[in-house]
Amino acid sequence: MGLPIEILLVEDNEGDILLTKKAFEKGKIMNQLHVTRDGEEALDFLFKRGNFENAPTPDMILLDLNMPKLNGQEVLKTIKENPALKCIPVIVLTTSNADEDILKSYQLHASSYIRKPVDFKQFGEVIQKLQDYWFTIVRFPNKE
Repeated sequence: MGLPIEILLVEDNEGDILLTKKAFEKGKIMNQLHVTRDGEEALDFLFKRGNFENAPTPDMILLDLNMPKLNGQEVLKTIKENPALKCIPVIVLTTSNADEDILKSYQLHASSYIRKPVDFKQFGEVIQKLQDYWFTIVRFPNKE
C-alpha cells in the first residue's frame, strides 16, 4: 500500500491514547492516527464539522465505549446509520467486559469487540495483531 492508512482513535483516556500511539509506531503499517477525545468530537471529525472540516475519512475507527458527551454505542449507532460511513470498520477497543456491552456493540454492527489489556506489553501485542489482521489480510473497498 502506498498511501498511509487513516485511523481514527476515539478515546478519552490520555494514558490509553499514548499506549495506542506507541503500539502503532512499533507496527509495520504506515498509518496516520487521528485522535478525538469524546463522542461529539468523533462525530464532528467524521462529518467534517468545525475544526475538522478538512479531516480525512478514516479507513478504520477504534472506539472506546465509556466516554463523555456521547458514549461509544451512541457514536457507533450514528456511524452505522449513515450511508457514507457505515462501511468503515469500527473496532470497539474498551475496558468493559460486560456481556451487555459486547452484545449491544455487535447489534449496532461493530466489526470487532476487543477488551483492552491493562499491561502495556499485552496491549502492544493486541494492537500488532489488529494491524496484522486488518491491514494485511482484510480487503477494503476503494475510496471514491
